Amino acid sequence: LIVALLVLGHVPPGRSEFKRCWKGQGACRTYCTRQETYMHLCPDGSLCCLPYGLKPPAAPEPEYV
Repeated sequence: LIVALLVLGHVPPGRSEFKRCWKGQGACRTYCTRQETYMHLCPDGSLCCLPYGLKPPAAPEPEYV
């Protein structure tokens, strides 16, 4: 029983859905879910997906005089 629990509880290293991005608030994935938006690429080439509520505000446009 203990061996079965250890085998089932093992998470293989290097899976992209467990990698974090954007200061630990996003997740590196092949595809973003409907509740997420693409921010930038992760170091491994996958997408950095952020929940819509965490998307940083757009930079203010410069004023022309």
